[in-house]
Amino acid sequence: MKAMILDKTSDLETSRRPLRLAEYPAPLPGPGQILIKIAACGVCRTELDQIEGRIKPPKLPVIPGHQPVGIVAETGKGCIKFKPGDRAGATWIYSSCGRCSFCINGLDNLCESFKATGCHHDGGYAEYMVIGEKSAHKIPESLGNLTGCAPLMCSGVVGYRSLKLTCMENGRTLGLYGFGSANHLVLQMANYFFPDSLKFVVTRNPEERVLAKKLGADWSGDIEDDTPQKLDCAIDTTPAWKPVLSALGNLKSGGRLVLNLICKEQTDKNILLNIDYEKHLWAEKEIKSVANITVKDGEEFLKTASEMKIKPEITCYELEQANDALIDLKSGKSTGSKVLKIIP
Repeated sequence: MKAMILDKTSDLETSRRPLRLAEYPAPLPGPGQILIKIAACGVCRTELDQIEGRIKPPKLPVIPGHQPVGIVAETGKGCIKFKPGDRAGATWIYSSCGRCSFCINGLDNLCESFKATGCHHDGGYAEYMVIGEKSAHKIPESLGNLTGCAPLMCSGVVGYRSLKLTCMENGRTLGLYGFGSANHLVLQMANYFFPDSLKFVVTRNPEERVLAKKLGADWSGDIEDDTPQKLDCAIDTTPAWKPVLSALGNLKSGGRLVLNLICKEQTDKNILLNIDYEKHLWAEKEIKSVANITVKDGEEFLKTASEMKIKPEITCYELEQANDALIDLKSGKSTGSKVLKIIP
């Protein structure tokens, strides 16, 4: 099969082609696993964190990609959830132990044996991949073309988890910091779940501010701007630290900020020296991080996505253009989600 391989970490600014295209042995499904013939795979900022070394790679070489969708080509012994021909997708959670207290209580995202798709195991920047059927998800036919489903497998489901963690309620005010692949889907979810709430989008990208208004935001502004009203809840998806201070400054007393990303970059970390206890932290403000996702999150979100007819804004690339997609993602070029089309 064709695959894009990461051999070593490097700064994307200096190494413009960190992934190499290769002919790679196609995997075979073991017991309880399915083989997915991949139609498309979303491109995520987490891949930038892997490539640039902010996530220490547990496996090299590795095939990145944790938003693959496609058709089940083969099932391993003992599989009962899937059959050949089913539409299937994988998320960031490749596996967990299933036995610890976290797993037993539905918090498999916090399992100490958590393994990630495209990180601990080869992922979706390829024509085929294997994954345990317990972690894989059926893709409802009502969601339409598989290419458009790819961003749902990470940006959508982790956005769903981040929205749940805000404890948002209808009528409360929501702020979204950054408006890339995840938050442009979160806004659509918030419009569906909380129709009477005000939603404010804060992003440095003027094109993203235009998209936010198109998708139903009540206001959109730059990082320096104060939101029109104080926020009950906020979600930050940016790699920078400045939006954290901005969000905390705009939170109401008792408000909650959810950080929806695995890593923050170091470039503007010194801005945290400007934190003002009274302005940014006092009055029982909260900061909560999102750590991975659970299998249940995926099940719940795909059902909801089907009901609400969520529509990702996508820019498509061929598999061989994965490096270009990553460069465009890092530079902020184009809005919405980026997707590799792998098999027509």
